[in-house]
Amino acid sequence: MLMRTDPFRELDRLAQQLMGTGTWSRPAAMAMDAYREGDEYVVAFDLPGVSADAIDIDVERNMLTVKAERRPMAKADDVQMELSERPLGVFSRQIVLADTLDTEHIKADYDAGVLTLRIPIAERAKPRKISIGVGTGHKEISG
Repeated sequence: MLMRTDPFRELDRLAQQLMGTGTWSRPAAMAMDAYREGDEYVVAFDLPGVSADAIDIDVERNMLTVKAERRPMAKADDVQMELSERPLGVFSRQIVLADTLDTEHIKADYDAGVLTLRIPIAERAKPRKISIGVGTGHKEISG
């Protein structure tokens, strides 16, 4: 049996339930990091306790949408819940991607509760050298 020592823990849990968890019509936000690594843009989302089949990733034009649902764990009939503080429900995040990113080749990986998206930088957006042509047909006009 668990004993509570913090008298405000229940109030914190209730506030989190009211404001922190989401439904499909009103999802809660998820924490993320975004950075550039070489020729890729990397976005990592914290989704602990979410199974990979409960994650949905969509790209429409330049809008990236990630939705995930943390579902209750299956319990045997004789299990009696003593304390439940981990938020359940729907989490979502939308990001507007720059036109310089190649949204056709996004790679997604989910490991240890972190969803990592790797978005290549489009070839047209990479720095490149411009060669200078030398004219061969110059005529000098005298007058």
